[in-house]
Amino acid sequence: MVAFEEILRTIGEFGLFQKLLTFGLTLPNFLIPIFFCSFLFIESDPERHCSTDWILKADPNLTTDEQLNLTLPREEDGTFSRCQMFVPVDWDIGAIREYGLNETTGCNNGWVYSKTLYDATIVTDFDLVCDKSTMVEVVQTVFLFGALVGSFIFGPIAESYGRRRTVQLPVVLSLISAIVAGVAPNFYIYIVSQFIAAIGLSGYRINSVVLATEWIGVSQRSFAPCLAQMSAALGQCATAGLVYAIRDWRIAQYVLAGGQAIVLLYIWWIPESARWLLGQGRTEEAHKFIHRVATFNKKKIPENLLEDVSQVTGEQQVHRGGIKSIFTSKVLVKYLFIVSFAWFSVNLGGFCLSLNVGKFGLSIFLVQLLFGVSEIPAHLLCIWVLELIGRKKSLISILLTGGFVCLLTVAFPQDSTVAITVLVTTGRLFFNWAGSVCVLYIQELFPTSVRQTAVGLGSIAFRVAGLLSPSLNMLATYYWFLPNIVFSSLVVVSGALVFLLPETCNKVLPDSTAESEGNRNLTTKKAGSDFNVDEHNSSKSTKL
Repeated sequence: MVAFEEILRTIGEFGLFQKLLTFGLTLPNFLIPIFFCSFLFIESDPERHCSTDWILKADPNLTTDEQLNLTLPREEDGTFSRCQMFVPVDWDIGAIREYGLNETTGCNNGWVYSKTLYDATIVTDFDLVCDKSTMVEVVQTVFLFGALVGSFIFGPIAESYGRRRTVQLPVVLSLISAIVAGVAPNFYIYIVSQFIAAIGLSGYRINSVVLATEWIGVSQRSFAPCLAQMSAALGQCATAGLVYAIRDWRIAQYVLAGGQAIVLLYIWWIPESARWLLGQGRTEEAHKFIHRVATFNKKKIPENLLEDVSQVTGEQQVHRGGIKSIFTSKVLVKYLFIVSFAWFSVNLGGFCLSLNVGKFGLSIFLVQLLFGVSEIPAHLLCIWVLELIGRKKSLISILLTGGFVCLLTVAFPQDSTVAITVLVTTGRLFFNWAGSVCVLYIQELFPTSVRQTAVGLGSIAFRVAGLLSPSLNMLATYYWFLPNIVFSSLVVVSGALVFLLPETCNKVLPDSTAESEGNRNLTTKKAGSDFNVDEHNSSKSTKL
């Protein structure tokens, strides 16, 4: 919508209002990595043995060694079994010593854990060991499936109900889920809380970036997605420090809930997207927000500017978007497939690496910290690179570099922990960088009427990749490098497909399908260019 770009140049493309809005919408991304800590920072196979306190009824003075010798069978290597115990008997201690116990059973009364890295994890609290050892992967899958559901729900409805409500509701869901997880008395309540949390996180990510972007002018549009990613990277660093310091997953949930509560206090004050309101024909509401922003940025709006926009908006048919609007256009389908495939590929690789964070041979805290620290300069650099060489060249170079870097891990033996950690950290850096570009690119390719729907569909591909990543990691049981080969190859192919996309740098956000399909020759003037109302009035018929 060219008229709105003109309004932004008048009230400020990236003034104090936009900076505060971007910061407020970006801050919750800092908390997102903490949601992963309960099923990432664990010991999947901790030192343990069955709880056999039943024998203390026969002799409460038994030493720990005597108790274990009498009640636990031994493995072939001479160690005590970690998943079996002798069946309890109602004998006196003398009979037990004399005849011994031979019949075995599972750990009916829980486990006793020792030499653990953490004070408490979901594995030790819910006994996710032995025949329940796969439940951690189930949690990961449920969480990622919840994120997929969130994309289905909060993507399309933002076109009907606006960006604001679909940002606020996910914050409420995330806060509730963090509290419920922290007090969960059993595994089933915990896993439901993670499903709800993922729905909220997914909904927030896809809507908050769009809301921020639609309030920012052309010259600074890359700030919102790149800063959102950088905030998440800072959150990874903080998560590593948080878990290292407290070592208790429930306390981490309470800290997370506190952070979400702070977000909830201010999220109700964010404005709706005026661009979306104008597209819906709700001009009075849009004008109200525009005047507030102008006052906040200490700018004055020419009296006839909003009148002209209202007149044109009234003459135009209100754009109603939807999935049908995308799939009836071959060009939009091509755009959607290419960006979604790139988004899918980088997220498949990113999640495969993240879920293996404890398997690279180095400290899980160190690797998590490296993942976060390495991304921060990349996302800051991303803002500059996107404006310097454009979206298309940026995405192509990032995808090809990231894919080839991860493919290089095949050249090293599995025990080369330092070399592999450096390569996967670098590769993950490029994957996250590419994710930032995809978020911005898909918004600039699609018109306002279907922009959020397109972002939602792209996010579905993004989330499907996350859902498939645990299964892809299972290929490592055959050859440890197979997952790397699969996702790296997909990333390289997606990089080649981006050659088919148009450049969108310094182009106005399209308002109609026709503009998205090729009638996008209009570029807005750089910040600081001359702009006057007479010029606007004389050219509005062609620009609008």
